[in-house]
Amino acid sequence: MSREASDMDPVFKALADPTRRLLLDRLREHNGQTLRELCERLDMARQSATQHLDLLERAGLVTVVRRGRERLHYLNPMPLHEIEERWISGFDRPRLRAISAIKNQAEEYAMTDAPASVPTYVYVTYIRANPEQVWHALTDADLTARFWGHANVSDWQPGSSWEHRRVDGSDAVDVVGRVIAAEPPTRLAITFEDPADLGSPKEPSVVTFLVEPHHDIVRLTVTHESLADMDMFHGISHGWPAVLANLKSLLETGDILPQAPWEMSPAHS
Repeated sequence: MSREASDMDPVFKALADPTRRLLLDRLREHNGQTLRELCERLDMARQSATQHLDLLERAGLVTVVRRGRERLHYLNPMPLHEIEERWISGFDRPRLRAISAIKNQAEEYAMTDAPASVPTYVYVTYIRANPEQVWHALTDADLTARFWGHANVSDWQPGSSWEHRRVDGSDAVDVVGRVIAAEPPTRLAITFEDPADLGSPKEPSVVTFLVEPHHDIVRLTVTHESLADMDMFHGISHGWPAVLANLKSLLETGDILPQAPWEMSPAHS
């Protein structure tokens, strides 16, 4: 058996159990739940739920984000995406997409007019660097200009404002916000909104960077919550992996990727 195939064994083992699939379904419906919330929705003992969640986490299907004393569980789609890329995408993706589109449209007609909730976006990547290097890259204007294509400008003190400025000479600001929390080098939380929305009654979305060291690497978890709508969710689902891939390349090799990853179409990213 190839190493690539054996690496997927924990994923298939996790998915083989109907209770674990039900846990994933509940997280798909409402991401970011505590153990207590999951147990209440499934009428399941805490010990049993913990065992299933631990197995899902080891398989990479669930990511845990600590918030104070709480452990919030998020669905991580990357292993499922890797299965799709390996066994589906090379065969008949256009036909499957067409079937899926028909199914989704039929389900939309059957749904009520109640607005659908927008899920929280969570992305996890592992970087060969130390926490101080990752923190510096996230908060230094010159480094963000390199891997993001925009300079993130602030003094990064709680309550301070920050700006996402273009580096094409125009100094135009595409995103603004304020610093909610800054705990170098492990946690940074900021609001994230369009400058045109300043002063509007709607609440801005919130991005949290969590940097967790482990020997010579760190686990960087990016959580983007309170998203305005599904268009924004789909946009950041394409944008964050591209930005963080460039950040990872910069810290591990000293240079960004040879082409801007966010310029790739979603079908090829």
